[in-house]
Amino acid sequence: MSHERNPKRNASLKRLGAAAAVLGLAGLAVAATPAKPADVFQNARIWTIHLKFTADQWAAIEPKGGGGFPGGPGGPGGPGGPGGPGGPGGFGPAMIVAPAFMKADANKDGKLSAAEFNGLGNAWFTAWDKQKSGKLTTEQLRAGLNTLVSMPGPGGPGGFGGPGGPGGEGPGMAPRNGSSKRNGISAMSGIDFQYVHADLDFDGAQFRDVAVRYKGNNSYMESRNSIKKSLKIDLNKYVKGQKLAGLTKINLHNNVTDASWMNEPLSYGLFRDAGVPSPRTSYARVFVTVPGKYDRKYFGLYSVVEDIDKHFAEERFGTRDGAIFKPVGQNLFTDMGDDWSRYERMYDPKEDLTEAQKKRVIEFARFVSSASDGAFASGLKNYLDLDEFARFMAATVWLSNMDSLLSMGQNYYVYLHPQSNKFQFLPWDLDHSFGQFPMGGGTELSIQRPWQGQNRFLERVFQVDEFKKLYLAKLAEMNKTVGDPARISKQVDETAALIRPAVKEESAEKLARFEKAVSGQQVEPSGFPGGEMVPGGPGDGPGGGPGGRMGPRMGGMKPIKGFVGPRSQSVAAQLAGKSQGQATNGNGPGGRGGFGGPGGPGGMGPGMMLAPAFQQAMGAAQNAPITREQFTRAFTKWFESWGGAKTGYLTEEQLRSGINRDLAPRGMPGGFGPPGGRPPMQQ
Repeated sequence: MSHERNPKRNASLKRLGAAAAVLGLAGLAVAATPAKPADVFQNARIWTIHLKFTADQWAAIEPKGGGGFPGGPGGPGGPGGPGGPGGPGGFGPAMIVAPAFMKADANKDGKLSAAEFNGLGNAWFTAWDKQKSGKLTTEQLRAGLNTLVSMPGPGGPGGFGGPGGPGGEGPGMAPRNGSSKRNGISAMSGIDFQYVHADLDFDGAQFRDVAVRYKGNNSYMESRNSIKKSLKIDLNKYVKGQKLAGLTKINLHNNVTDASWMNEPLSYGLFRDAGVPSPRTSYARVFVTVPGKYDRKYFGLYSVVEDIDKHFAEERFGTRDGAIFKPVGQNLFTDMGDDWSRYERMYDPKEDLTEAQKKRVIEFARFVSSASDGAFASGLKNYLDLDEFARFMAATVWLSNMDSLLSMGQNYYVYLHPQSNKFQFLPWDLDHSFGQFPMGGGTELSIQRPWQGQNRFLERVFQVDEFKKLYLAKLAEMNKTVGDPARISKQVDETAALIRPAVKEESAEKLARFEKAVSGQQVEPSGFPGGEMVPGGPGDGPGGGPGGRMGPRMGGMKPIKGFVGPRSQSVAAQLAGKSQGQATNGNGPGGRGGFGGPGGPGGMGPGMMLAPAFQQAMGAAQNAPITREQFTRAFTKWFESWGGAKTGYLTEEQLRSGINRDLAPRGMPGGFGPPGGRPPMQQ
């Protein structure tokens, strides 16, 4: 294990390095502190980062809100503690459907009255009973539940779901709700990350009073019981002007879902090589000191990921004046009227916007929503940088990255260039690339219709001949060059040689999984502890519930080497017209099945997992129709048992707790484990 350098030793080593250079002793050369951003993001080295907190600072970094995991640890106080299994607002079905329930809060008092709650049940049944038969089939129930994922509620021109109200999107992420400052799955479960003060030693360079917080959505939920969580460091927040090689922010990603530690770094490299402005990466061994708790504790190997901010824009685009957005939701560029406040949460601008920038988003949304096919085809290039978007889509589709604009409606940035006044797309959070997202994708993903569910923006853009020709040409070029399987396999081997010692330092188990992934062998997903609503095996601690897999896709995911060969062949065959690939058809994957069978109704959204729990809670046998009486009676019962009987209303906390208790899928593959779980892992 290498040790950090103190300032005096660092100075001595720098002098030694200079002397070594003069004498030709390359083996003694010592790397200097990085002077410019490119120096930080070097592929051939691993940095050493040491974060130092006081006990109070470390305690304060724990996020506010949210509870435990159904099937994992219990609420506050350990398994079975207050709040019941999972605790109020914890990770469970509430994070998916609670925001949709709260849309019934007509007077916006943060509570649901009996009339609001029961009226919602009636409204849902009426909307989902398409044939007006007085019964909901399993397929109708699944489809209805799928619409709740990013359901915005009625009102205004179009709404998030297109004109006339919400559409049936299937899987996806909704914009943040309530008072949350962030978008995404962890924010949906009530979690907000707070910056705390700390000191930073970056490979010998000392920085005092930096700001540190946890970061991530899926990665945070999957590492919540481990010390190894993703981190964001802001050097400039408390000490203005403090920078590392011109950078004010450092992202440390824990790669918890990736046994190879390479998905993100190699994917960003592929985007960059394809000509898409993308973050650069490197690696770091991260240590933490907290007096009385950790003494330079090795937290593990992280990837260091460049932040997409004004510094990034200045270096890539030659200006700091453009607008940077991080949208979420599957209704990108949908007309919601002229009031910017209706767009702001969905588009999540990272800096203050000018009125002209706000107006440009609204104009493009109106154009996408309302322009005739002819006007759209001729005018699209005035809003969207077609060449750049063709490269972005080609790389995204080649990597079969469904945790993106293609499915979940997240994990990308949009940049509005101040000179061209056109939008460009930038990749983000690529840990599920190379076909490793459980809810779709794979080596056979269609290149003609790669998105899942309804996506009016992509559907219209892909119908424009000028774009489609560019996109297919970029895809063909990529498949022969940057996507060459031998080239990527070589990158895997070179990266493995660099990071193997740091992986070994984490644990022998992780090293064994790493070696399998590097060789191209299938690796069982590690999953959430306790077997929650994500892929995974059994819980890894006492009391962990049975895990299982979400469906057929989980057994078929391959590490990078196992993916790139078949993917390259599939893309080539599709480009030659010899194959159509595997299209999502708007309802989850067809062809070889998906969660709903071969292209089955309802798709592979959360409805597949939640429908059995709703049926059971409503007194219906599995796969049996639910009558209106059963449906509305269940809403009345839930309102009373979740706390409404005492007060006449439900708070959001009571709502989330009740949903997680009574509507958590149990006893099904990939569902939530039984209550109880295990205490947090100690490392």
